Amino acid sequence: MGHGSSKSTTSLAKSLSETNIDEDSKPSRRTRIRQKFHNLRHYRSSNSHSSCSKLITADDFAGIALIELISAEMKFKDKWFACVSLGERTFRTAASDHTDKPVWKSEKKLLLETSGPHIARISVFETNKLSKSNLIGYCELDLFEFLARDSTSESETLDLLDPSSSNIIVGSVVVSCTVEDPIDTEKSFAKRILSIVDYNQDGTLSFSEFVDLINAFGNKTAAREKEDLFKAADKNEDGAVSIDELADLLATQQEKEPLISNCPVCGDTLGKSDKLNDMIHLTLCFDEGTGNQIMTGGFLTEKQASYGWLFKMSEWAHVSSYDVGLNSGSSASSILVFDRTSKRLVEEAIDGKIILSMRAIYQSKIGLGLIDKGAKDLLKNLSEKQGRRMNTADSVKDIPQFIKFFQDQLKMDDVKYPLEHFKTFNEFFIRELKPDARPVAFPERDDVAVCAADCRLMAFESVEDSTRFWIKGRKFSIEGLLGTEATTSFINGSLVIFRLAPQDYHRFHFPVTGRVESSVHIPGCLYTVNPIAVNSKYCNVFTENKRVVCIISTEEFGKVAFVAIGATMVGSITFSKEEGDFVKKGDEFGYFSFGGSTVICVFEKDAIKIDDDLITNSARSLETLVTVGMTLGVARNKMESAC
Repeated sequence: MGHGSSKSTTSLAKSLSETNIDEDSKPSRRTRIRQKFHNLRHYRSSNSHSSCSKLITADDFAGIALIELISAEMKFKDKWFACVSLGERTFRTAASDHTDKPVWKSEKKLLLETSGPHIARISVFETNKLSKSNLIGYCELDLFEFLARDSTSESETLDLLDPSSSNIIVGSVVVSCTVEDPIDTEKSFAKRILSIVDYNQDGTLSFSEFVDLINAFGNKTAAREKEDLFKAADKNEDGAVSIDELADLLATQQEKEPLISNCPVCGDTLGKSDKLNDMIHLTLCFDEGTGNQIMTGGFLTEKQASYGWLFKMSEWAHVSSYDVGLNSGSSASSILVFDRTSKRLVEEAIDGKIILSMRAIYQSKIGLGLIDKGAKDLLKNLSEKQGRRMNTADSVKDIPQFIKFFQDQLKMDDVKYPLEHFKTFNEFFIRELKPDARPVAFPERDDVAVCAADCRLMAFESVEDSTRFWIKGRKFSIEGLLGTEATTSFINGSLVIFRLAPQDYHRFHFPVTGRVESSVHIPGCLYTVNPIAVNSKYCNVFTENKRVVCIISTEEFGKVAFVAIGATMVGSITFSKEEGDFVKKGDEFGYFSFGGSTVICVFEKDAIKIDDDLITNSARSLETLVTVGMTLGVARNKMESAC
């Protein structure tokens, strides 16, 4: 999986030299250079994921960081590999060669943005080539803090933590991270590009090699002026262009008329924006390394990168896809969400057989036809039966297996009581958290609304937006959702969906400060609230499921409708506040018993300015992973008065 600084070119040269053909029939120089760039292009397309498709402003450019995994030490003997995730990009190392303390020397260049993700997650997996590999440990590295620290050493040893508990250390990894100086970036880029046409590998370019390079750049003007350009580059007049001379030429010409019109690796047209973005594009495109292994890219999440070849073949056979957006929830084999804290994509843990079953039921007319013919009662009876079982003492034995399955998405350190405290599975499922586990944002400001649950959140300025980007049920409406509580102001208002997965903390909280004005119970079905069902055009999950509609009167936001929705395997919805109670934002409102479920908040028209990142992700049909107490939005009347 790793690539040396000129691995593609040297392997090609070796294969050419070992081929038993006549000298006259060997490919021409131009053919060879085209082949070398083709090899790089194949490497780039199969190992990257939109690394430089977004234009970066000078103010938002923090640098190009080179992160390197130098070595690791684990407390088990099997081989393993590591994944590095930053934002929506994940890269994977090769498997370790040794079982005691391997030296990886695996590296990758990452674009850092001032306002972008800067917490890199390093995850270590025990290898299993026939199926998905097992996550053993992880650590998180704040690249900004790492690069700004006062230290003479560029490397640091980081503890690898157990996925389910930060109190358990399972190993360590030695990491190095540096940011290239722009001058060094240009020189290293010149070195890599020079190596492609340096046929005799003497570290310089002759005139004929220089001409091949200029032709590969795709600039017709430069091709006509190649003699003058060669003389301009050859400052010491020794008849050859060195790495430094080539770097100087590229930098000088970039200020006048750039030599490179098309990226020789991916073929994209350059010069669309500015020098900075061209430099970023070329640097990342030509990331062949410096003799170390290059991490394999092209992955969205570490879970995707950890799958073995057998699983990948099954994915291909089912024409499944890994992408953000609506299809990732409704038709693909995984559910991707954006972690608001770490600013990276994560893959929601859910059993593959359950996904296939839900797709068969909720994504087809036949499946929903079966539900209409009696399966609704079956789902209800199944949920009630499972709910009763989860209240028995025998259900305690299910807790360890549950924790293991969701090990990376269920933090036991936050739980108020130790495991032995819970006498049934349901007691564990509705577990309380430590008092300081979920701090409430701006507790003194009632004009700031907060997230009501640990959940996957979708937020829309209007119902029209929600049906365009997410809810595909043909009959969805605010009137159908709220019933008799639907007023004109709610019908044109903003909508926030808090989806709780089984692994989440299942107590929900008040997003605003006010008084509980009313509470109405609406009977209904128990469809799943998984995106596969929500994105189905054949059923209407939110308006047909069992739910409780509460109206909260507030000074800052007017009236807010709070809807607790039951779902498959949810036996009951329990409230800890009653009509007439005055509540503060962040206070507990109630909890769902066993299963996943959803809370929906509807704000009156123009009452709230929802946070931009939540709106942006939702417009991509991408859920945002949030926790109780995080900011949700600001009251518009407060914003207007401030102006």
